[in-house]
Amino acid sequence: MKEITVQATDSELANVLNFVTEELESCDCPLKAQMQIEVAVEELFVNIAHYAYSPEIGMATVRVSVKEEPLTVEITFIDNGVQYDPLAKPDPDVTLSAEERGIGGLGIYMVKKSMDDIQYEYKDGRNILTIKKNL
Repeated sequence: MKEITVQATDSELANVLNFVTEELESCDCPLKAQMQIEVAVEELFVNIAHYAYSPEIGMATVRVSVKEEPLTVEITFIDNGVQYDPLAKPDPDVTLSAEERGIGGLGIYMVKKSMDDIQYEYKDGRNILTIKKNL
């Protein structure tokens, strides 16, 4: 397992994505899965940057773990911001037009659909969200 801890700001997104991409490339992650993971990482990190500490700035840790048999990547996001379970909100009704749908929730929905597993827990004052992709 490897991890990076950065300020939860938009300006750190490139560093987080570079860190994750390096780990994915080191385990020969297929390109399609890599792209799906990168989109999910961007969505989740930006959500932390925008909402976890607003208006203050806090820290966020991103952990990448590669497991064998079967080959799987787990990425965990940890922050000490406001408690928020993105999985508790109902999925948006994607059969409705964009005008008819409420604002928000589409990014988390995309993460749920593109990852093989996603789990959230609030423990010791920390939001802990883990996504898993089978390679």
